[in-house]
Amino acid sequence: MGYTRIGDVDIASIVSQKTYTPSPTAWEDQVFYFLLVDRFSDGQESGYRDNSGAVVSGNGTPLFSLEHAGNLSREIWSANGQGWKGGNLEGLTAKLGYLKRMGITALWVSPVFRQVAFAETYHGYGIQNFLSIDPHFGTEQDLVELVKTAHAMGISVVLDIILNHTGNVFSYNPDRYHTTSPDGFVYNDPRWDGKRYEVAGFNDAFGRPTIPFCSGATHNLQEAVFPIELQDPETFTCKGRIDSWDYDPEFREGDFCDLKDVHHGSGSGDDYHPSNALKVLTEVYKYWIALTDVDGFRIDTVKHMDVGATRYFASAMHEFAQTLGKERFFLIGEITGGRTRAFDTLETTGLDAALGIDEIPDKLEYLVKGYRNPSDYFDLFRNSMLLGKESHTWFRDKVVTVFDDHDQVRKGRLKARFCAREEGWMVILNALALNVLTLGIPCVYYGSEQFFNGHATEERDGNDLFLREAMFGGGYGALESSGYHFFNESSTVYVEFAKILKIRKAELALRRGRQYLREISGDGIHFGLPKMSGTEIRSVVPWSRILDREEIVVAINTNYHEPLTVWVTIDDDLHHAGSTFSCIYSTCAGQIGSQAIVVARNGKAIEITVPAAGCVLYKAG
Repeated sequence: MGYTRIGDVDIASIVSQKTYTPSPTAWEDQVFYFLLVDRFSDGQESGYRDNSGAVVSGNGTPLFSLEHAGNLSREIWSANGQGWKGGNLEGLTAKLGYLKRMGITALWVSPVFRQVAFAETYHGYGIQNFLSIDPHFGTEQDLVELVKTAHAMGISVVLDIILNHTGNVFSYNPDRYHTTSPDGFVYNDPRWDGKRYEVAGFNDAFGRPTIPFCSGATHNLQEAVFPIELQDPETFTCKGRIDSWDYDPEFREGDFCDLKDVHHGSGSGDDYHPSNALKVLTEVYKYWIALTDVDGFRIDTVKHMDVGATRYFASAMHEFAQTLGKERFFLIGEITGGRTRAFDTLETTGLDAALGIDEIPDKLEYLVKGYRNPSDYFDLFRNSMLLGKESHTWFRDKVVTVFDDHDQVRKGRLKARFCAREEGWMVILNALALNVLTLGIPCVYYGSEQFFNGHATEERDGNDLFLREAMFGGGYGALESSGYHFFNESSTVYVEFAKILKIRKAELALRRGRQYLREISGDGIHFGLPKMSGTEIRSVVPWSRILDREEIVVAINTNYHEPLTVWVTIDDDLHHAGSTFSCIYSTCAGQIGSQAIVVARNGKAIEITVPAAGCVLYKAG
């Protein structure tokens, strides 16, 4: 479409020619799947099932099997992880059936807007043109088609967007902080000190600051920044890079590494004066809603934005979406800095949910692996009184829960997917089950269902690329492979996870019910919450989801090698002695349909057996 300025976009005309799909009324019912477009599908695979379920044959990339693991050396494989790999929107659209059959109902799609031409920011977070799709990913029409196809299949789409910064669209001419590089080169390091730096110029397509740093500097769509209204020096704070990530105002005013911080305005949350740049970006994202019919945005680096700016944007997005019939247009904030900060930000800005990337993934991963007390995880959802809420069910639709993601800030430089070690392979299904069967809006990171195991081997290796293998293979497939894709609907985890998600969809209590970690007993007499013994816990970990008069008990076994039989406490008032619970799922299929009789122990209890490294669900009645 080639827009150069947002002022030329007639949003009202676009809206008048389209009909829009209402957003989901209950986002806690959804199961998200997060993917990096460049690393998901290039559309060249064969031997997978298309959106209709038919097997696609031909001379494309064949399906991976374990014999192909390690067909590249670690050194070559690691080197291949850099830069663009070739995934695109058409390839993603062709794989929606793969996601649908697994039970995914919502997509979180990495940023797809045009990146700076001279940097291989395949992840999408270095935007140069906010009005255009990066040609590596496809076209505007490809994005429209993705959303249209997803909606036809009952899948909602949330786009990852950036407000806090642009890509590396200009260069500084720094005059302070002399720094010597390892090779002896002396240079000035533009790090934040609260004062503006002189700018050498907007960057051209080769990364050189050859373009004047002034309004209307260029109409070349590969240079500077677009829409052209952002080519105003007042668009940027120009205060250099963040050095102290927890010091305010540094983390709000500084550049995120070489990405350039946008000046959003000034004032308190209640009396905020948005800058022209924030107004322009707000109109830009209204345009993308109008054009594509997306259902929500995941907003990057919210911690680094003024509260007033976030509130202004959230209000504008919600209001505009409502005019299109999208009453629950969903805004997810990436808010680092702990749960209290995250939920305070939600309350003061009008965002709908926070991305749980701090404590939740740590407690979830290591509980499943047997190295955390279960209460450490479940208590994350039970302290809402500290946040001024009357019930822990408030967390039901206010946090998006993950255990793997594309950054893993929590692990420092020793980044590693859940399946990086053998123990992860044994219990990955339990991690997926814990994620989708406990409070919060669950999100699956691409490849988890196919045992992706990317990891750094030592601290100096700690690059994000190890978390970003290509589902379509190419030269950077998972398990240090090349030339094979991973869209395998017959893999054990994919098959079993699909069964669990089918049950979740059918059982309202598993999506919206209250949640209780349950006491257990080996002898039926002495009960207590499951907890670590020394440095490990090898035990059944059960919890209940209760909605009105209905209770479902879910349990996992953190013992990798032995099935365990325990008594599990249930709600004393809802059940009477002699009534039954039926097994509606087990990783041991022979258990399904078996009955557990309610007895008067520790109030009321049932006796269940959980397979080694397995999972069971029991429903009352």
